Amino acid sequence: MNHKPRKRFGQNFLVDQAILKNMADAIQPQQTDHLIEIGPGTGALTKHLLNHCQHLDAIEIDRDLTALLEKQFSPQQLTVTAQDVLTVNFSEFTPQPLRIIGNLPYNISTPLIFHLLNYVTCIDDMHFLLQKEVVERITAEPDSKDYGRLSIMIQYSCETEYLFDVSKHAFNPAPKVESAFFRLKPHATLPYRAKNVATFSHMVQTCFNHRRKMLRTTLKEQYDLSHIDSQDIDLNKRPEQLSVAEFVKLANYYE
Repeated sequence: MNHKPRKRFGQNFLVDQAILKNMADAIQPQQTDHLIEIGPGTGALTKHLLNHCQHLDAIEIDRDLTALLEKQFSPQQLTVTAQDVLTVNFSEFTPQPLRIIGNLPYNISTPLIFHLLNYVTCIDDMHFLLQKEVVERITAEPDSKDYGRLSIMIQYSCETEYLFDVSKHAFNPAPKVESAFFRLKPHATLPYRAKNVATFSHMVQTCFNHRRKMLRTTLKEQYDLSHIDSQDIDLNKRPEQLSVAEFVKLANYYE
């Protein structure tokens, strides 16, 4: 397809056929799956997915690409929604559960994932290609330099799995950064349930606003710490040393 990538939409089209096949193999689409591809672009990954399933939905903000996709694929193969994905209500798609897939524009990747977390009850899994640095943060373990608020808030709702790296040379045009492909699998049952997610989120953000400080130093400005020792949480640690479970326990104590 003759389409000039548009900067305002963060368009970097994946063109390496081996990588596209690896992505489809990792997703393992089945005939009965309800797949939704975010930002299909010129349909490079779409073709590989349709080798395994009869139909998929796509969400594409660029109306020129929407028209090109509708010429390339039949309505029986592809249904395209021309819309900003950040405004899409995923609970309206049927049947459910949904499998979400996308080569995400770097400029909206984090807001988009948080938007999708609002719909985890109707999503089976998500597979995304995005900036490697962000994927490392999402999938990071406690007590590592990449572990932070993004890791905790996403891992609260989902299992995360780093799948493989993708070179910037696999794209046209080539971005300035390397990419990675990863999987999010919403928990069927939350392993640690926050009594109030807003309180949990606020506490995590408060702690990581002062990442290098001990938790005790940061929290004493907003919370009464006189009886917190009963929770068996070491407040002499820094925030990146606490697990998701410990942050939930801490937030629930003050709820």
